[in-house]
Amino acid sequence: MITTGEHLERILSLTPALGSETVPLEWARGRCLSEAVRARVPVPPWTNSAMDGYAVRAEDLAAASESAPVKLRLVGGVPAGSAEDPEMTSGEAVQIMTGAPLPTDADTVVPQELTDKGDEVVAVYKALPRGRHVRIVGEDRESGERIAEPGTGLTPEALAAIASAGVAEVTVSRRPRLAVISTGDELVPPGQNLSRGQIPDSNRMLISMLAEEAGATATSVRVGDRPEQLAGELGRIRGEAEVIVLTGGVSVGAFDPVKAVFGGDDFVKFDRVAMQPGKPQAFGRLDGDGPLLFGLPGNPVSAWVSFQMFVRPALRRMQGFLALMPEAVPGRASERWRTPKGRQQVIPVRIHDSEERSVQPAAAGGSGSHLVASLAAADGYALVDAEVEEILPGDTVQTVRLRDPEQFNQRPRSRP
Repeated sequence: MITTGEHLERILSLTPALGSETVPLEWARGRCLSEAVRARVPVPPWTNSAMDGYAVRAEDLAAASESAPVKLRLVGGVPAGSAEDPEMTSGEAVQIMTGAPLPTDADTVVPQELTDKGDEVVAVYKALPRGRHVRIVGEDRESGERIAEPGTGLTPEALAAIASAGVAEVTVSRRPRLAVISTGDELVPPGQNLSRGQIPDSNRMLISMLAEEAGATATSVRVGDRPEQLAGELGRIRGEAEVIVLTGGVSVGAFDPVKAVFGGDDFVKFDRVAMQPGKPQAFGRLDGDGPLLFGLPGNPVSAWVSFQMFVRPALRRMQGFLALMPEAVPGRASERWRTPKGRQQVIPVRIHDSEERSVQPAAAGGSGSHLVASLAAADGYALVDAEVEEILPGDTVQTVRLRDPEQFNQRPRSRP
């Protein structure tokens, strides 16, 4: 057997990077940035007011107090979005709204709650230091300064920052095109009445949705156990996909079609990986120079685990992400469970974060490649080293929470 690290290393060594394309910000959520983004305008673009109130000169307020307010003559008003720049001298003020450009002759903003809100003359009840409640042009980013770096994912927050810098489009990696082929005569569409021996096909939907979540576009099809069916489908999609994921038929069964099609192939390798679930794995490139081809076990939990450990990192490598695997966070086991001897365990778990992270198997039976219904209860997975013989309550285990927005830039933690 080989380790999960050895199998992943071979996958990544054959995984190409995709080209890039320029898209509007509205289309870029979740995409991987290919080129650095620089501010086209300063952020903020103008020195402006941080409060609704009055633009003043701080020196005019030096003696202001509640018992002896300073009175200033109003000489204008500046709403947000206005291009007005009223002139003002000592003893004068301009009414101003939040976000409005600060008049050139002013240096401070007095919030309206510190005044009597007068119409022609305003009384100010408190002295303020110069620059209070003023946002300085470029204080967040200067024009030309970097806003976002290549290799990072574009979150809504990152896209908002880019938009605020006057940039309307970004250069991102192209999305991988992925095709899922689930194999097995026993598979039928979900909802169909079952004959003896039949099971609903959940893998097509599972892997397709996980792939799209990882940034790919996905199509899917189901074939039976006849090798010619699989070979025909592979020929059909060869030019349409950059990644092909097969589920089922990679083990030692007498009717496994993937082994029948690729058993003597020089470009697709079958391995036993020291992990549980998901020991039988296949990987290579179709015909040596075609799409990446993953052969995953057919049991749904095994397919799910295999996607997390092998397919997702490859999809991220193709898109140029710097972080390929999520950072694991230590948690504390809240119950006992069994682990396989000599194999790394990747077990779906339920995670609870409070003062410390606690973790328990998602399935009451612990780890089982067939316990697909229990995946609904999983919000993460735990990684247990091959040397560990048993997990006991209170033991520390490494965990990954699913869909954690910080999962690929989590700050390392040594304790739960």
